[in-house]
Amino acid sequence: MQMWTWIEEFRVRLRGLQSAWRSARTSLRTRGLAPTLRRIHLRLRQRLSRRPPQRQLFALAPVAFAPFAVPRSAHPVASVIIPVYGQVDMTVDCLRALAAHPPKAPIEIIVVDDGSKDQTAQYMPRIDGLRYHLRAQNGGFIAACNDGASLATGQFLVFLNNDTIPQPGWLDALLDTFTAFPDTGLVGAQLIYPDGRLQEAGGVVFSDASAWNYGKFASPEDPRFSYMREADYCSGAAIAIGRQLFETLGRFDTRYAPAYYEDTDLAFAVRQAGLKVRYQPASRVVHREGVTSGTDTGAGVKAYQVRNAGIFAEKWRQALSHQLPNSVEPSPRTLHRDRKQVLIVDTQTPCPDRDSGSLRLVNLMRVLQEEGAHVCFAPLDLAYVAGYTEALQASGVEVWHAPWVAGFSDLLKRQGTRFDSIVLCRHATANALLPLARRHAPQAKLVFDTVDLHYLRELRGARMRQDPALERQALATRKVELAAMHAADLTLVVSPMEQEELSRQAPGVPVQVLSNLHRITQQQVPFSDRHGLLFVGGFHHPPNVDAMAWFIDAVLPLVHAREPGITLDVVGMDPPEELKRAGQRAGVRIHGHVPDLEPLLGRARVSIAPLRFGAGVKGKVNQAMAHGLPVVATTTAVEGMHLQHETDVLIADDAQSFADAVLRLHADPDTWQRLAHHGLDNVRQHFSLDAARAVVRQALLQRG
Repeated sequence: MQMWTWIEEFRVRLRGLQSAWRSARTSLRTRGLAPTLRRIHLRLRQRLSRRPPQRQLFALAPVAFAPFAVPRSAHPVASVIIPVYGQVDMTVDCLRALAAHPPKAPIEIIVVDDGSKDQTAQYMPRIDGLRYHLRAQNGGFIAACNDGASLATGQFLVFLNNDTIPQPGWLDALLDTFTAFPDTGLVGAQLIYPDGRLQEAGGVVFSDASAWNYGKFASPEDPRFSYMREADYCSGAAIAIGRQLFETLGRFDTRYAPAYYEDTDLAFAVRQAGLKVRYQPASRVVHREGVTSGTDTGAGVKAYQVRNAGIFAEKWRQALSHQLPNSVEPSPRTLHRDRKQVLIVDTQTPCPDRDSGSLRLVNLMRVLQEEGAHVCFAPLDLAYVAGYTEALQASGVEVWHAPWVAGFSDLLKRQGTRFDSIVLCRHATANALLPLARRHAPQAKLVFDTVDLHYLRELRGARMRQDPALERQALATRKVELAAMHAADLTLVVSPMEQEELSRQAPGVPVQVLSNLHRITQQQVPFSDRHGLLFVGGFHHPPNVDAMAWFIDAVLPLVHAREPGITLDVVGMDPPEELKRAGQRAGVRIHGHVPDLEPLLGRARVSIAPLRFGAGVKGKVNQAMAHGLPVVATTTAVEGMHLQHETDVLIADDAQSFADAVLRLHADPDTWQRLAHHGLDNVRQHFSLDAARAVVRQALLQRG
């Protein structure tokens, strides 16, 4: 069996190498040797460094107590409530950690002393900014937490055990969850043992009312435990909840006094109220479990854990009937058992601030999630890409990467049967994985997402250059793409024009249109507050290189002959040397990669798309229109986009006409406003997330 797995993986990698070689040959003929070598070097470096970096836990050196200060706001967003009973050194360490890395959000910290017999009452008043409350008598954890909630003034209550060391950024990550997911009622942190092992990635409650710390003793970096997800409950060692909701639900139920199961009970009450309980792995908290209460459930406070399980089982009998039996091992397969599960594979991890294909893919994942599906993603190179992998995980996407998966044969063999659909993006991915997916996921609908018809783009470029070798390579690409279409259950293209093209090239192949996906910017900047031209496009893409070379050499001089003050901003990663030299001209600014395009999209008056060849729907056109920025484009640039000249866009294909259109749009507020308005309508109707929902449901969430 291991030999067969090795053979399968070898076939996947061989097909990947074949695709990479075809891409390199095309790059050599269109870009030249130096840019191609730089691109290969970047890809190799990414593959070699594809494992996530080792995260060091913040720890405190032991020191004798001395007065210090903690953050405090007169108008806190969050009230951090720390119930304590003894263990003053633990409490001081927790407060020192909060002081060392204060959150961005304004907070207050409330320590509720449940009758400690040590130096707690002497030390706490000496900590500047701390709100210290000494209870009249010992009442237990629940009583102390409820007292703290009564004293709090923040919008959110954050319950934090005193035997914790919150890690930098922990609280902001918790609070950000409520903004990113407005239906969140309660959110809990990732709890980590001091030795770095995972203690809890959200809790699982079984049908018999027993509970399990999901991920216990595993690595916090394991993909199973690294994505934001809904949970049955989260340990009260570090949770956040809206203060008003906490009061509405009746606070922690005193039937569980003095402690245990109160956090689980609260989570079930949150869900009963129609809100979600979420686990947030970006919020990391070291928890020295058992320090304050021990671990023996047969004696001491821990004994209440056994008693309270019965109280909980009786109270939530009906809800527990929908939980997993304790004979089933919790896993992503079982935790998401009530949802459609979709696996998406692309050649690389999407970087939505770098290319339109990535933005489309990320927005597709959002639509799938909003339609109730659980989304898994794996890049074909299995690389962990700092920033971008975490962004997907923070959105709730389960991301598989090295070293947690050895290869796709291993991944699909172990998990293939859980997926309802598998989406393979671009022909390189589909060619490598379709046979493997068919073998190990026979129940799944296999979808080939072309992203754009690569062969069509290559063929047009070859014919424009009159290059027979490039044309032969384009025809070879067509053969690979068409083979993938015949092997898949469904093919996705981005425009009706491409669908029509395939009706001729691959008659009988099921094809649906799923175009670019964009969110419309709500605040539109008026004509009078804008100036200049903007081009956006990565320069690893040959059509963009050609477009800018033509525009700067042939069009821009005509524009500047009449209006020398019009500026041009060029944005895109890997600009070639000749384009960088063009940046020395007056009024031309070459920016390279810009992570946040909002300021430029809100400042420019005209977006240009001077593409002379290419295929697919152009994200640069959609993106500009979604920001209320009108576009001057070539016929090629607006192909398949439902755009009409003079109504939605100005179209021009020769240098003089393009320059005239730019000058007119830059000077005429009436034309500008008309195009801006209709461009926004075009995006809403054809390229918004809502416009894609029906296709997503039919293509990816329905079988057959």
